[in-house]
Amino acid sequence: MDSNSGRSSPLGASPSERGVNFSVYSRTATGMQLLLFNTAEDSSPSQVFELDPQRNRTFHYWHLEVPGLVPGQVYGWRTQGPEDPEKGFRFDPQKLLLDPYARSIVVPSAYSREAARRPGDTTATAMKCVVADRRGYDWEGDTPLGRPLSETVIYEMHLAGFTRHPNSGVAPEKCGTYSGLIEKIPYLVDLGVTAVELLPVFQFDSQDAPPGLTNYWGYCPVSFFAPHAAYSSSRDLLGPVHEFRSMVKALHRAGIEIILDVVYNHTTEGDENGPTISLRGLDNVSYYLLDADDPRTNADFSGTGNTLNANGSVVRRMILDSLHYWVEEMHVDGFRFDLASILSRDGNGEPLENPPILWDIETDPVLAGTKLIAEAWDAGGLYQVGSFLGDRWVEWNGVFRDDVRRFIRGDQGAVSQLPARLLASPDLYGHEEREPEQSINFVTCHDGFTVNDLVSYEAKHNENNREDNRDGNDHNFSSNNGMEGPSSNAEIEALRNRQVKNLMALTLISLGTPMLSMGDEVRRTQGGNNNAFCQDNEISWFDWSLLDRHGDVHRFVKYLIALRLHPEHLSLPPGMTLNRVLETAHIRWHGIQLDQPDWSDTSHSLALTMRFSTYRLGHLMLNAWFKPLDFELPLRSPAASGDWRRLIDTSLPAPHDVTDEGQEAPINQTGYRVEARSLVLLVAPLSG
Repeated sequence: MDSNSGRSSPLGASPSERGVNFSVYSRTATGMQLLLFNTAEDSSPSQVFELDPQRNRTFHYWHLEVPGLVPGQVYGWRTQGPEDPEKGFRFDPQKLLLDPYARSIVVPSAYSREAARRPGDTTATAMKCVVADRRGYDWEGDTPLGRPLSETVIYEMHLAGFTRHPNSGVAPEKCGTYSGLIEKIPYLVDLGVTAVELLPVFQFDSQDAPPGLTNYWGYCPVSFFAPHAAYSSSRDLLGPVHEFRSMVKALHRAGIEIILDVVYNHTTEGDENGPTISLRGLDNVSYYLLDADDPRTNADFSGTGNTLNANGSVVRRMILDSLHYWVEEMHVDGFRFDLASILSRDGNGEPLENPPILWDIETDPVLAGTKLIAEAWDAGGLYQVGSFLGDRWVEWNGVFRDDVRRFIRGDQGAVSQLPARLLASPDLYGHEEREPEQSINFVTCHDGFTVNDLVSYEAKHNENNREDNRDGNDHNFSSNNGMEGPSSNAEIEALRNRQVKNLMALTLISLGTPMLSMGDEVRRTQGGNNNAFCQDNEISWFDWSLLDRHGDVHRFVKYLIALRLHPEHLSLPPGMTLNRVLETAHIRWHGIQLDQPDWSDTSHSLALTMRFSTYRLGHLMLNAWFKPLDFELPLRSPAASGDWRRLIDTSLPAPHDVTDEGQEAPINQTGYRVEARSLVLLVAPLSG
């Protein structure tokens, strides 16, 4: 098969009427080979093209056009260059390498991460790329939804784990796939969430896990453009691309946005002893941060062994190209950036005051309508919650998580921190004159305990991870509420159920943008495992039988979401800053006596009265003490036009724990007994 010199742009494999143009970046390679395969399982190439540095290289771009090729062609790269670890060069001409811009990747049955780590030829054992035609899908008019954050409730979920369980009701061949999620969209609609935040769906290495286990979460990418092939129900090489798009289109039709958890801070290639799969073999010194004093060693601010050089020109462009692709060609609505603080580091790993990549993302016109969510910390010690740059980024509020957990657990000194968390953390964000939704409020996420385990375990139980329970966070602010693990004791179970509702209620009624974790609405458990990244089994999967077993919690969460998204709750003018919201809310703080809040370390109770919306006054009473407390109620406000009415009392058994709209019983006494470890929300209509 003949070839011609091809073009340096666009990067990746680009089909045309003539054939396919291939282009890849490497500044330090001295030679490049393109390998074509008849099938993904082939152990040797059908054809090898040796690129001529004079003819097939423009600046640092190696390129070649092969006439007659069509989408579905399997390919990979091999490089020649110095093997000089002292200078950071790690070329290995025996390693088959992935194209960083490949839109589809296939994992052969013989794939071996260990082979990619050892010396020797990996042609038979490596992942391979597939040429994809990105123009042929019929979107039927679909576009990203552009829902305001003020109208958003996020549901963080694992795409496969949502339907992997045998009791999911999904057709067996679709369990754990993009199509499987489509079948469960009615559940999400009924629950009321408006956006799903998917754990990583970029192609990742499932073998990046302790021996005998599987990487389940996917925070070990090998690509920033290809959807994970194992999540496709189709065996077609291009099935993942088409099936992902069909999932997005179906979610949008149901009014649900899709946010991707993206990992632009490291790859699965690990430290200097890790496998050579793609970037390391293409141009290690350009793509990764290396130790300035010892270039043999990767800088590690991710906790995984390597760190991408995000503010280097090549990686910076790759990140932007990736984001453009997922927005323009895959129609996603937003991104949650894993360990986003790494993106603020320079080529030496030092924090930058104005990181180019973050400003590029912030000001990019293609991304202007997308949601940008930062996990504003990294494993190297940067913690930027409340100080992440820009005017558009919103942040996972880890302070909300910890302070709410501590209060509900009944910790000493927790009351004084709670007001800020209930009010979108003005102590963290008020100086920026931003909207309340800048704070993404959550008490659980994929990383850590589920909400059930938060109230059922005093300590982590990660023995199944085969690391002698050393992994995972030791500071969970959890309580077993009477005994460790599952309990048949009715009193313990009732207390746990109440605490779950308390945690869910504070997440969903606080100012800010609420985020729930998959299955918390039915008390999903991981058996006390708070780091289930390697548990692709029933420890991590959504057990659909819990919908019957804990239907009262599901009903409670569903009610709270509907309450939050009710037009009356959303009646504040769009774009109002947090400070302005607080100025107009007329907040009064109380203890068990009106206007006498107890901020002491021994206090476990708090109440507040504020404008719940432009239509209603709200009065919230919180009791984290182990005994009932009698709270004074405010006299009917001059602005109120009716008695207090109870919406929520987590101490009451279902279905009385929440009250349907219009059915609220009047509360006309001067006080209210709030039972031990429970919360109560009352409302009164405002006149005029």
